[in-house]
Amino acid sequence: MLPLQDTKEKRISARRDQIIAASRLSFRKHGFHGAGMAEIAKLSQLSVGQIYRYFANKDAIIEEIVRRMVAKKIRFMASNTHHLIQLSESLAERRISKFHHNTLLPVDPELSPEESEIDHALMLEVAAEARRNPVVEKIWRDAEFNLFNQAKVMLGNAYPHWTDDELTTRVEVVAVICEGTAFRHLTTRHANTKQLEALYQALFGHLFNPQGHPPQSE
Repeated sequence: MLPLQDTKEKRISARRDQIIAASRLSFRKHGFHGAGMAEIAKLSQLSVGQIYRYFANKDAIIEEIVRRMVAKKIRFMASNTHHLIQLSESLAERRISKFHHNTLLPVDPELSPEESEIDHALMLEVAAEARRNPVVEKIWRDAEFNLFNQAKVMLGNAYPHWTDDELTTRVEVVAVICEGTAFRHLTTRHANTKQLEALYQALFGHLFNPQGHPPQSE
């Protein structure tokens, strides 16, 4: 039998998950402005009062959603640190959200194509909301700072001989490419996919090395 404290924490965690799942659907459908606590309560099968027991307001729900999306991105990076050649193919095909399926690791249900599609839409919504809401802007900036620095740590472990400036520059380049590709997800792909893949491989070969793996120690 679980200790009483563990049982209480599990119940709180389950309730928060329930609210977040409902909020993601509501925000995806109506946007942050259009989504109301009444609908979130209905989707989560809780009362509005119950929701306020776990989240102070809608901004707190947004903050938790962003935190979880960033955590998923960090797990994604951790499992694919040395797979830059595969990343070239995924970028060319605009399959950023599905890249994790190319690894030999167990598939994370939270990284399913459906969930990743919602993440993509919500990140665009967060970016738009950040321009008019200072609270969301801070959430966005803090999350991006955390993600960027986590990426630097992981890259630094693979390339310990690089300076901080070298790590920063390379993470920025990869971030721009990945985020730009994600933003263009719904637009027409004008370039030939195979040619794009070859260019990405050449770029990553220049940024890292021809195999896309850290150099072997002598």
